[in-house]
Amino acid sequence: MSGIYIHIPFCKQACHYCDFHFSTSLKKKDEMIFALAKEIAMRKNEAENETIETIYFGGGTPSILSIENIRLLIDEVYKNYKVLENPEITVEANPDDLTEERLIELSKNQVNRLSIGIQSFFEDNLKMMNRAHNADEASKCLEIATKYFDNISLDLIYGIPGMSNEKWKQNIEKALSFNIPHISSYALTVEPKTALDTFIKKGIVKEPDDEVAQEHFHILVETLEKNGFIHYELSNFGKENYFSKNNSSYWLGKKYIGIGPSSHSYDGTSRSWNIANNALYIKSIQENKLPLTSEKLTKEDSYNEYIMTGLRTIWGVSLERIESEFGQESLNYLNKQSQRFINDNLLEIENNILKTTKKGKFLCDGIASDLFLVNLD
Repeated sequence: MSGIYIHIPFCKQACHYCDFHFSTSLKKKDEMIFALAKEIAMRKNEAENETIETIYFGGGTPSILSIENIRLLIDEVYKNYKVLENPEITVEANPDDLTEERLIELSKNQVNRLSIGIQSFFEDNLKMMNRAHNADEASKCLEIATKYFDNISLDLIYGIPGMSNEKWKQNIEKALSFNIPHISSYALTVEPKTALDTFIKKGIVKEPDDEVAQEHFHILVETLEKNGFIHYELSNFGKENYFSKNNSSYWLGKKYIGIGPSSHSYDGTSRSWNIANNALYIKSIQENKLPLTSEKLTKEDSYNEYIMTGLRTIWGVSLERIESEFGQESLNYLNKQSQRFINDNLLEIENNILKTTKKGKFLCDGIASDLFLVNLD
């Protein structure tokens, strides 16, 4: 077992680009906390012979919880599961929640890693995205957080309409000035039915430009690698010994349990996901029913997921594993499909591992889809 993910489905306000499950109403917050704690206990048999290595509070905005709420949920994990002696315990946080008092409280309550949603250090970007914090809060929270936490990650978004290469470089340099050991960075994407999608259709906001996003990505990679970061996954950069253990476990195919509405779980052979509705989730848990749907992964699903996650990471796709788990025919197919990308210097094979080149990294999801196998079973 790798870890437990706890989804906190509440936010102060809705970011214009976000399509994750959350509510801006906190009316059911207390009921939700007790439901989350109960689900943790209800699912303990799923990890009977496993050791929990990571506990991750995601969302939503977990930093809006009280310290008592966070402690209750962590204690519930320890009460019902075998936990590693020093697990990675991460809380996603927004800058406006991270006062010095709050950071001291978190540091004294088993939390040993913060993932801070900075997104940008520029006021105009933050307003366009409808973030709850401002540029001053972005800088101030990092100045304070580094006093109490060694293991900090921050998020940055690139490809924002109107953002020049120079402005993007300034964002990166500002992030580096705080000596943060981990940075996650994502291209701004337009998800259906979000406010951003509506604004673009109405001409209020320009549509993100893929070419600009690709330029920003290459600037990001070059700058962070020069500063000692390892580009270990498409969107993630960490100093030595500071890779996210929680996220790495997903990409390496380890098992995990997802707690809370909309959260997903994986047991090695099947996936399951909870209902994405706060009221129905709480009602189901109160009735001692797990509100989840499950599906057993086909061999084809497992193959395609391995290709997708492998190409996103420095660990790549093991051709030996493809042959042993999926057969010679699958290996032959992969070799044939990947050849044109190798010829174009987008993929390479090193020590029997298929990986993206620097040139191919930004395109890895599209490349992976062209390597997918159908009708394997």
